[in-house]
Amino acid sequence: QVQLVESGGELVQAGGSLRLSCAASGLTFSAYVMAWFRQVPGKEREFVAAISRAGGTTDYLDSVKDRFIISRDNAKNTVYLQMNNLKPEDTALYYCAGRLTAITSRRSATYSYWGQGTQVTVTS
Repeated sequence: QVQLVESGGELVQAGGSLRLSCAASGLTFSAYVMAWFRQVPGKEREFVAAISRAGGTTDYLDSVKDRFIISRDNAKNTVYLQMNNLKPEDTALYYCAGRLTAITSRRSATYSYWGQGTQVTVTS
């Protein structure tokens, strides 16, 4: 059974850093485009970052592109999101997602597999 399990979310002060991890199982990890999304209650799920199958191409939401880094280790079946200089507006439930097809879309509906989410809370 396919499983994506996020970890690393914490309560941190503005300006701090966190690294989120997403461990995948039950799939051929290197065949999947992986992404991070985030969601605040009452708002739409928002694209944050994505990384290609081999890790050679990345895509970022404009508001995080100078602060966050997405990476993957296919030998460990894990995708990461390094978050630096965190801001209160980064507070959200962060989800890991995967899709088999390498299409050019940021829509959450294009991702077939999702983790349960990990909470990031940034205080000011």
